[in-house]
Amino acid sequence: MPGTGSAVSDRLGALCTLLRERGVRVGTGELIAAHRALHALPDPGDAALARIALRATLCSARDHLEAFDAAWLEWHHGALDAGVDASPDRPELDEAMRALLPRTLVPAATAPGDAEPAAVPAAWSEAELLLDRDFAGYDERDRAAALALLRRSSTLGPRRQTRRSVPSRHGRRIDLRATMRASWRTGGEPFELRRSGHRLEPRPLVLVADVSGSMAPYALMLLAYMQATVTARRRVEAFAFATRLTRITHELRGRDPEAALRRADAALHDARGGTRIGEAIGALNREYGRLIGRGSVVILLSDGWDRGDPELLGRELARLRRCARGLIWLNPLAADPRWEPLTRGMLAASPHLDRILPGNNLRSLGALADLLELDGAGR
Repeated sequence: MPGTGSAVSDRLGALCTLLRERGVRVGTGELIAAHRALHALPDPGDAALARIALRATLCSARDHLEAFDAAWLEWHHGALDAGVDASPDRPELDEAMRALLPRTLVPAATAPGDAEPAAVPAAWSEAELLLDRDFAGYDERDRAAALALLRRSSTLGPRRQTRRSVPSRHGRRIDLRATMRASWRTGGEPFELRRSGHRLEPRPLVLVADVSGSMAPYALMLLAYMQATVTARRRVEAFAFATRLTRITHELRGRDPEAALRRADAALHDARGGTRIGEAIGALNREYGRLIGRGSVVILLSDGWDRGDPELLGRELARLRRCARGLIWLNPLAADPRWEPLTRGMLAASPHLDRILPGNNLRSLGALADLLELDGAGR
């Protein structure tokens, strides 16, 4: 039967009380999950469906199933004796539950004459919406939600094989010492061959971001991606430039992304100014060449609008490419299918790049992480 949000919460709260009396740990998280599960059912009026949904959300161990069955019978029969339907029609959520559910725009819910569609609770996360939303259209709420998603993709990155061997079940080399040691258990007969393989370690990663005026709509989220990567991985160096290059690796370190971004912004005195990509890459080669080292994967994050000398940019990128394992350019403008690298900067840079990828949303950054993970094991 239709009911108010408080009635639904009271009835589910009674079920949770019965479960706690039987030793099942049920808290606010499980109660919210139960609300979401009932709201997502195609027919919440079906008692069998409601029972399955509540059992899945309120039980976290096999031992809880028997306690749930007993509590359900008591709760269900008690509701029937009181004249209340224990499996309500589409449950109305109270204000607390509505605030905790993600929200989405549903045009069908728009009232006649309304200019904008109404926002209604959804039973799924809006992370999928953020994946394809352009960084330029983010608001403060979007940025806060995106920071959590960035932490997941930033743990992926390029790796390389070292000369050091480690035990490996599927290694190509037979480890004679380990095989002989294992044979002592079988009277000296080597019944089991032990193998070894090369150890994988993180490949050096260099992130160079354009923070000039033309990149202002994207710079904050790209710096947030750099901050998450610097924090999550070893051997990562971060730089930013507009008219000159600034190393911001130390500023971006730390578990608090907001504080790290404030430190980086304070260190960038030329942010939102002009763009001189060639001079910035030249400074990277001359001043930080030993710090970067050979075999690094270098990722440039820029729209390619350069006020400097394109010939200088071409020469410096060629020099960088000779010592780098890979050179990838993330250009937010490349997300448009009609885009072509026709600006002076991109024309000079293209011959020296391994990849040109879009860097305008979370999905493009996730694709970059997958590419680095699959293609960066080294030669």
